[in-house]
Amino acid sequence: VQLQASGGGSVQPGGSLTLSCTDSGFTVDYYVIAWFRQAPGKAREWVSCFNRGDGSTYYADSVKGRFTISRDNAKNTVYLQMNSLKPEDTAVYYCAAVISTFVTLTTMKTPDPYKYWSQGTQVTVSS
Repeated sequence: VQLQASGGGSVQPGGSLTLSCTDSGFTVDYYVIAWFRQAPGKAREWVSCFNRGDGSTYYADSVKGRFTISRDNAKNTVYLQMNSLKPEDTAVYYCAAVISTFVTLTTMKTPDPYKYWSQGTQVTVSS
């Protein structure tokens, strides 16, 4: 399994960016794709999840109402639309994947269960 993340960049506060995560190599349909982020000197933080099996979505409180996660099955790509960006959203963003039977609603919000990771993509929000 491989994950390819893209779409980072620099924007001003209030701006928008869309991150993409394209996966390949899965032989099952029941897996979870998540976005995490890591700011300098801080722990990796869960941002959002998409459950490929049932289409359910989940968001961290810090991004709820501003970020939207979605998937284009034809392109095997999960998108993270980020609106109303704030300086505190500045971080390196990673997408990660795990077979859904290996996570619960609690553990899907932590990095440990995720077996597959993309390279990071930098998001900088600054005036």
